[in-house]
Amino acid sequence: MKAARIHEYNKPLVLEDVPVPDIQADEVLVKVAACGMCRSDVLLVDGFFQNYGDIPPPVIPGHEITGTIEKIGSVVPKAASLQEGDHVVVAPGWGDGVCRHCQVGNTHICPNVRWPGFGTYGGFAEYIPVPARYVIKVAKHLKFEELAPLTDAGLTPYRGLKKIRDAGGLGPNRVVGVFGVGGLGAYAVQYAKLLGAGATIVAFARNPDKLAVAKKYGADHIVNVRGKSVADIGKELKKATGQDKLDAIIDCVGAPEMMQLGFALLAISGHYADVGFVGDRIDVPLFPRVSGEQTFHGSFWGNNADLSEVMALAAEGKIQHTIKTIGFERINEFLDLMRGNEIVGRAVVKF
Repeated sequence: MKAARIHEYNKPLVLEDVPVPDIQADEVLVKVAACGMCRSDVLLVDGFFQNYGDIPPPVIPGHEITGTIEKIGSVVPKAASLQEGDHVVVAPGWGDGVCRHCQVGNTHICPNVRWPGFGTYGGFAEYIPVPARYVIKVAKHLKFEELAPLTDAGLTPYRGLKKIRDAGGLGPNRVVGVFGVGGLGAYAVQYAKLLGAGATIVAFARNPDKLAVAKKYGADHIVNVRGKSVADIGKELKKATGQDKLDAIIDCVGAPEMMQLGFALLAISGHYADVGFVGDRIDVPLFPRVSGEQTFHGSFWGNNADLSEVMALAAEGKIQHTIKTIGFERINEFLDLMRGNEIVGRAVVKF
């Protein structure tokens, strides 16, 4: 099979032919139809995750995976209702099944978690072995190139906004900020409208083309933050919404400057959910967080239940996409474009 592999960090992926993997008795072999390209793939190639755990090469990146079932392991139960040829998405976060997080369904934060695309096998290849419990069947009328990004770009902000909603941070007369309108932010705007219960949605970004996408997908207001002070942005926000603070923020960037801006704009008892990590450190004043009783939510990817909900929304036609499909041979080219933040929406490798 064709595979794009890391043989050495901070070097281009090697596009080569490798053997089709065998599967274990409890696994299925997925024939990859499409795989989204994520900024995390760039961070992986550039060695970022080596700071948090050793991932020895060779590695096949790519974790936004969809395709068809090619083969089913011998002990996969009939109750799974899986058949060869089924259209599936691959859920992230393959847990050990026994820790307390797995027991309640949050396999993606299992302390012994395995990730597709962060080890031997990933979606930048024509086949991947997957534990049967981590594939979710999807409606066959959905396009593979639109399904692939939903397993991360379309999943991660969904869980983040559910955290804010469940904590009481959404509702009428609330103003919700979406920070960054890249691959994740374009979906975050839509989920904020779907889950917001009447909240006003404001998108913040530096790129006018990306802000136009946010407006198209339902943002009530857009704010270009390039070259503006916190005070100027606050005035612009007040002119648009009647208030200069945000009741909730879903941050799809996680860059130090954007986070400092976000905390400066966060209202009393506000909720801040971060799903991005372009940066690796934040430096914000502590007293306003305590005296304003603000809440910070770390939110990472999503679990099977979250992904099943996203797939249901997709099947009902409630999610819009900005997709650029590319061939396998252009993976390194588009990794470079992502390093420069030059892609609007999501790039998807289609086999």
